Amino acid sequence: MTGAVATVPDGSAGPVRRRLAGPALFVAVGLLLVLVAPAVLSPFRLDLLGKYLCYAIVAVGIGLAWGRGGMLTLGQGVFFGLGGYAMGMHLKLREAGPGGLPDFMVWSGVESLPALWRPFANPVFALAMVVVLPVTVAVLLGLLVFRQRVRGAYFAVLSQALAAAFVILLVGQQGLTGGTNGLTNFQMFYGLDLYQPGDKRILYLVVVAVLGAMFLLAWQLSRSRFGQLLVAVRDGEDRVRFLGYEPAVVKTIAFAVSAGMAGIAGALFVPMVGLLSPANLGIVASLELLIGVAIGGRFSLAGAVGGALLVNYAKTIFSEESADNWVYLQGAMFVVVMLWAPRGLAGLTADLRAAVRHRRRRPPRAVAAPVGSGTAAANGSGPVDPAARVERPAAGVPAVAANRGEEPA
Repeated sequence: MTGAVATVPDGSAGPVRRRLAGPALFVAVGLLLVLVAPAVLSPFRLDLLGKYLCYAIVAVGIGLAWGRGGMLTLGQGVFFGLGGYAMGMHLKLREAGPGGLPDFMVWSGVESLPALWRPFANPVFALAMVVVLPVTVAVLLGLLVFRQRVRGAYFAVLSQALAAAFVILLVGQQGLTGGTNGLTNFQMFYGLDLYQPGDKRILYLVVVAVLGAMFLLAWQLSRSRFGQLLVAVRDGEDRVRFLGYEPAVVKTIAFAVSAGMAGIAGALFVPMVGLLSPANLGIVASLELLIGVAIGGRFSLAGAVGGALLVNYAKTIFSEESADNWVYLQGAMFVVVMLWAPRGLAGLTADLRAAVRHRRRRPPRAVAAPVGSGTAAANGSGPVDPAARVERPAAGVPAVAANRGEEPA
């Protein structure tokens, strides 16, 4: 008796590798940022990287709100600014000392500390306001807007108008907010001397740790039942409402989490860069954050982070190499990526990985199955075990298709 050969695909190792690829990449990037970057970069370049990582924290929130929830947020600069000004007010009061006034108030002729500033002398209150202020504004705005079923382009325009109004308010209050100059000349940050390279390196590591925590938080939310419900609201809000859920509440929660992340990023941006002005918070700044997420891939949290880093690094390089044309170069980069990769670089990477897996697919392993005599099996006249039959795909139909949906976080 001889045995016929039945082909059984051996794909058990593939899913395991794919499950481990995400955590391995997260650890590798973390080690690169914590160990390699401080060792090879100059203090100036390390400060720039810390600035980019602050923007990446905002990008994580945008990826959650826009990529998972479908909310095109064009006003993240508002929440970034609320967190930044909350931290900046505390730092200016600490530098002024008890009973003193911040330097810009002295220049503006202010004689006594405004009542709005007094609570921010408390470090605990200031840290709490970094998150509470953006989240409160986001919750109020979300409940007012989403309950009226405002979405899509209308919500985008509304959030953009909010950013414009916020900048106008800041510029018009010279004695209260510093006007067009904003808050500048920070020297200390909770015991860290911002003019000492060693202390700035500690601050950089704090930014890396916060980015990792925010990424893990967004990743956990996106994989939870809430994340699935958020995607369902994005794809079919009316259907979710008919199932008994309230889409406005789901979207408001995601919007508030995104705003809280932006506020934390703004609070870290202040000591990392040393200033905060309305130019960092307006419509242009909000659009640049959104462009970074679009280039990296809004359906992937890792793509959102990578896009934010890429766009800001390209902005620095373009401005250094071509001071007159860097804006056009940055715009050309956005156009090229959107034409060739509508789902961003993360989507393009997913398609390439699927193509490589299809080309390098291992041959099926052989499993012996006795079906009778060798002669009978060879000429087809003998009995054939049904388990030994192998179904082949029709001609022209690929065995593995590229993933056209969302990429994993």
